[in-house]
Amino acid sequence: MTGLTDGSNFPTRARVVVIGGGVIGSSIAYHLAQAGWGADVVQLERDRLTSGTTWHAAGLMTCFGSTSETSTSMRLYSRELYARLGVETGQETGFKPVGLIEAAADRDRLEEYRRVAAFQRKFGLEVEEISPAEMSEKFPWARTDDLLAGFWVPGDGRVNPVDLTMSLAKGARMGGVRIMEGVSVLDVVTERTGLVERVTGVRVAATSDKEPGTGTLIECEYVVNCAGMWARELGERNGVVIPNTPAEHYYLITDTIDGLDPNAPIFEDPAAHGYYREEGGGMMVGLFEPEAAAWQAASTPKDASFVTLEPDWDRMAPFLETAMARVPVTLEVGVRKFFCGPESFTPDLSPCVGEAPHIRGYFVCAGLNSVGVLSSGGLGRIMAHWITTGLPDVDVTGFNVDRFRDWQLDADYRAARTAEILGTVYAAHTPGKQLHTVRNQLLSPVHERLVAAGGYLRDVSGWESPDWYAGPGQTPAATPTWGRADWFDTWEAEHRAIREGVGVMDMSFMAKFSVTSPGSSDAATALNLLSVASIDGRDAVGDGAAPAEQNQIVYTQWLNDDGRIEADLTVTRLAADRFLVVASDTAHGHTEALLRRLQTSPAITQGKATTNGKPELNYDVRDITAELAQLNVQGPRSRELLARLTETDLSNEAFGFRTAATVTLAGVELLLVRITYLGELGYELYIPAAEAVTVWDALFAAGADLGVRPVGLKALSSLRMEKAYRDFGHDIDNTDCPLEAGLGFAVDWTKPDFVGREALAARKAANAAAGGMSQRLVQVLLSDPEPLLYHAEPVYRDGEYVGYLRAASYGWTLGGAVGLAMVAAPDGTLVTPAWLNEGTWEVDVAGRRVPATVSLRPMYDPTNERIKG
Repeated sequence: MTGLTDGSNFPTRARVVVIGGGVIGSSIAYHLAQAGWGADVVQLERDRLTSGTTWHAAGLMTCFGSTSETSTSMRLYSRELYARLGVETGQETGFKPVGLIEAAADRDRLEEYRRVAAFQRKFGLEVEEISPAEMSEKFPWARTDDLLAGFWVPGDGRVNPVDLTMSLAKGARMGGVRIMEGVSVLDVVTERTGLVERVTGVRVAATSDKEPGTGTLIECEYVVNCAGMWARELGERNGVVIPNTPAEHYYLITDTIDGLDPNAPIFEDPAAHGYYREEGGGMMVGLFEPEAAAWQAASTPKDASFVTLEPDWDRMAPFLETAMARVPVTLEVGVRKFFCGPESFTPDLSPCVGEAPHIRGYFVCAGLNSVGVLSSGGLGRIMAHWITTGLPDVDVTGFNVDRFRDWQLDADYRAARTAEILGTVYAAHTPGKQLHTVRNQLLSPVHERLVAAGGYLRDVSGWESPDWYAGPGQTPAATPTWGRADWFDTWEAEHRAIREGVGVMDMSFMAKFSVTSPGSSDAATALNLLSVASIDGRDAVGDGAAPAEQNQIVYTQWLNDDGRIEADLTVTRLAADRFLVVASDTAHGHTEALLRRLQTSPAITQGKATTNGKPELNYDVRDITAELAQLNVQGPRSRELLARLTETDLSNEAFGFRTAATVTLAGVELLLVRITYLGELGYELYIPAAEAVTVWDALFAAGADLGVRPVGLKALSSLRMEKAYRDFGHDIDNTDCPLEAGLGFAVDWTKPDFVGREALAARKAANAAAGGMSQRLVQVLLSDPEPLLYHAEPVYRDGEYVGYLRAASYGWTLGGAVGLAMVAAPDGTLVTPAWLNEGTWEVDVAGRRVPATVSLRPMYDPTNERIKG
């Protein structure tokens, strides 16, 4: 290691610069070395390795608790790595597989943990439910008489965070990485080409320099921002949104406890806010209190190395008493240390990972929400793979840094949300729970109408959107539950309104982009390169193409170079040089990034010269989400309702399925599109925001005798799930290809080129040669109408595990819980209709096997008669 006081030893070039010397940065450096890039990697630390938050981490290496495939596999990989790393490097990590006991103190937690255990077992986690008596045998210091059950994970354990970091750093150096301490990054240097920037270097200076001036430039192609508490401010210098915020995190260590086994398991009781493990002969009592406190939200002090914070005894006393009461011996001995240190959290309790949306080569891995140590091995592997190959090899839709928006950088927002989000770490994750701080950030143009209709509002990527409606003049309320809530009747009524009559759904939160190239076809060319479907007057039908009118909406996927899905959206051609792109709220930032990055991607530039550094295709991308309200009018009587408000001929012959046209409706000029995401005759109305209330009021006035009613997001979920419509980031993700996801119908193979075509064509040919696919996304319906599905429930065929529910809801029309699962035979048998039909299917619902049926085709209206009628 090199501690620098001047710039004399700075390298002038590296392929990758890793910024940050904590466990995350060291893991990425190590894995880059493992990938063969070590000699071209420089890792920079502003002070000393571990000096940010790693040094005071509790060192838990626990895998239990996640229903994310990515998170589970990431943790399992970390655990395996820490067990063998010491042998490889000669520097032990301190990993001890002492086991974990997770306590379930109430019915909600027991239901949650049973579902978690059923899911994680299928990914190799050894976990079993044990009784309170068995818990007491394994951890006799805890009071267990009032607990319902525990979950025993023998392979989990503890690790020494400092030793682990040093072992990773040693492994990185052995692979050629140059690690430099005492070096501050002043700026990440970029250059702009068209709609994106690209990393060209970093400017650095010795941390001890009082006046670093312009610093020394290290040229590089990639930067990885692993700056922990400082990641947000470093990112802001380049316009990268990383809204992580430090918060107070507490633990105490007692004096020596006679008879305490140094190899005793870790005990966690989230209901008591505490985790417990042996430390130096005493007991560590760690806390995740339900009411937390942010620290220095405005700006993290630059010199905050190895920092400890003054404990807030008044605030913490009640939580500490509750936690210590679970292990009474901790109240009987003295306290050796009561520690408070900062750890950073994100607004949604998921990490910030991936390439910055507008800067090629600028990667982020920060905001680990107090699970940095147990995640760092897996995250380091994922990040190294992403950087060296250009693509992640796991589902990153829930982690991608491009999900965040500028308004989330506000200090007051972050402070309030951090205090609440840290409090959810040990909360029961009962369906229906919501975050309540700093709400009303983004409001629909018809927000007041949603409230007046009794909408039960929830946070949808910052927007307030109703889950369901209690009715005019009613104040909606809901109690989280794993069972049937008292508002289920309302949900069913809204669902049936769409199936049998007509409903209006506010979808103004959907991401909307204007893509234009005045006077040229560049916008059309770019969107055709991105889209698997044709968007220039051709309509993909199976493997062929038929002519189509210009004013049509096109449903399509955008792929990566490996032929896997990066976006699932619609493109509407409004003119020869003007298009509307609409994506989901969660894909807002990612969609915009794909639009911008294409301009300088190999799909355009490879083998083509640019002029004066300008991109080959010139088009403009503008976010118009806030400018347009989106009201969806859906149901068999939707045409009848709209016809009362417009002179435009809406007959099937004049305004067929997928038609898009500018019309005057209720005196307002708007874009009317005949399309559905609910499986019925329906329309989407894109309305200038200022005119949205006029249209809303007109719809309900004109449709009173038709029984029109407002419909919320619960019905959206149940309706689309009955029709097996996909949702990117939920039941399809960046690891799927359109063929396996059942979306091959959208691909126009007559197109000469689109991003990912070559890889997708090779996969199609391989499937044809084999006579089928090795895995498929299928619809799953429970035969018993009573159990409820949410997601991550394991699916079995003839008693063998074949996949899990990626998303689910209740199918009021189908008469049972319904979801989508990617299934594959354990013996490699192809997933064919015969294989599906000949099997006996079951779903594991919290440990109980429930009979089910599966289908490749939608179980509701498989021939699309209703949407095209």
